[in-house]
Amino acid sequence: MISLPLTREQALDLVKKYNTHPQDLIHYLESEVVMRRLAEYLKHSPKKVEYWAMLGLLHDVDWGLTKDNSEEHLTKMPGILAEAGFPVNFIENIMSHGYGYQGLPNLKDKKRTEKVEFALAASETITGLIHAYALMRGNRVSDMEVKGLMKKFKDKAFASGVNREIIKECEELGITLEEFMKIAIDGIKSIKERVGLQ
Repeated sequence: MISLPLTREQALDLVKKYNTHPQDLIHYLESEVVMRRLAEYLKHSPKKVEYWAMLGLLHDVDWGLTKDNSEEHLTKMPGILAEAGFPVNFIENIMSHGYGYQGLPNLKDKKRTEKVEFALAASETITGLIHAYALMRGNRVSDMEVKGLMKKFKDKAFASGVNREIIKECEELGITLEEFMKIAIDGIKSIKERVGLQ
């Protein structure tokens, strides 16, 4: 596993340099903690845990620059991360969360194949479902349970923009959807104050 060129604090500063909207920053912090908890659950080495967490934190680093023209999303990311010292492998891992997305012309025909790719795509996607469910529950995540989240997962009308098939890619890691939901809920509970939840 490669050593990372930035500390976690430096990476957060890099994210904030290009992203100023509070809701976007919440998504990055939630993605980071879900990736961290997932790597820990899979018993990865401490270095790999940090690597996965940083993928979560930085996965949308260019969103603040491209959100007005979403077809450009992930086109500025390679330059930003290369300049910060990240290797090609890390950049490709981040690029993979856009694979298969019809709104990204260069990535729509690509498919994820590596476990880290499935992990990132599923982790950053499930944060949308959990956060939406928490808001519906009066901003409460502290007493959220897998059973309730699964009901919302099955209700396609709820948070309809959240792609359930991408969340199910967690199964490529050898874990069940329920296990993944518990990991993600517990992760977001651990940072609830930082992401505006209770």
